[in-house]
Amino acid sequence: MYPWIDYSGRVSPLKLAVFVCLFLPALWVMVAFPLGWLGSRPVTEAIHQIGLWTIRYIFLALLITPARRLVNWPKLVEIRRMIGVAAFCYVIFHFSLYCADEAFAFGTIASEIVLRIYLTIGFVALLCLAALAATSTDGMVRRMGARRWQRLHRIVYGIGVLAVIHFFMQSKANVWEPLWMAGLFLWLMGWRFLDWLAPRGRSVPLWQVALLGAVATVATGLGEAEYYAIFNHAPLLRVLPTNFSLQIGVRPSWIVLGVSCAMVALGAFGAWRKVSGRASPARSRASAARGA
Repeated sequence: MYPWIDYSGRVSPLKLAVFVCLFLPALWVMVAFPLGWLGSRPVTEAIHQIGLWTIRYIFLALLITPARRLVNWPKLVEIRRMIGVAAFCYVIFHFSLYCADEAFAFGTIASEIVLRIYLTIGFVALLCLAALAATSTDGMVRRMGARRWQRLHRIVYGIGVLAVIHFFMQSKANVWEPLWMAGLFLWLMGWRFLDWLAPRGRSVPLWQVALLGAVATVATGLGEAEYYAIFNHAPLLRVLPTNFSLQIGVRPSWIVLGVSCAMVALGAFGAWRKVSGRASPARSRASAARGA
C-alpha cells in the first residue's frame, strides 16, 4: 500500500502532504551541494544537515503521541510511522555521506566508530533505528504480537537520549539546538510519565501539561547556564538571567516554552472539540423534540 493511502484505501491529504514534506530537506541539500550553497566544506555541511534532520524527525515522531492525545485526533497517529521511517532513511543518508567523506575506507570508518565515543553513540542509534524500521510494517506487528512489538519500539526513547548526546558532542561550541532538544525530550518523557499516571481512558489534565512546560523551560535554562559555567567558566549567576531573556536572541528555554504552550493550546482545543461534539447531538435531539 502506498504511504499516502489510508486504511480505507483512499488518498489521505494529511499523509500525502507529510510524505512530500519529509523529502524537502534532503532535496534542498542535493540541490544546494552542486550550486555551492553549503560553504567551503560542502560534504561536511551536508553530513551535518542530514544528521540534523534525522534528529528532528525522531523528535517529531515522539511528539505525535502527545499531540494526538491532547487534540483528540486519532488519525494523527497514521503519520507517526511515516516520520519514523523517514528518520531511518535520513540516518542512512547521513552515514553514507560520512562514508563518502572517508573515501569508503571501511577499515578506517570502523576504527573511528570504535575509538570516537560520539560516533559509537551515533552508530548504536542507527542500528536501533534499523530495528524499528525493519519491524514497522503491519505484517511485522501481526507476526511479533502487539505487546512484543510495543516493547521493542519503546527503544525509541533510548534513541532520543543517544541522539541528543551525539548532537551535543559533535556540536562543540554551538549547542543552542541540542540544548532545546534536551529540554523538549524532558517534556516528552514527562508527558508520558503523567499519561501513565492518569486514569485509564483519560487525558493528562491541562494544568499538569502547563506545569510540565514550566518545569521543562526552567530546567532548560538551568542546563544552559550549567553548560557554560562548566565548559566556558562563565559565572553561573551572571549567565542564568540571560538564558531567560530575549535580549541576546531566542534562547533554548524559550523554544521549549513555545512548544509547551503550543501543546497546552492543542489540549484546550481538543477539550473544546470533545465538549462541542457531545453538545451537538444534545442540541439536535432538543430541536427534534421541539419540532415534534
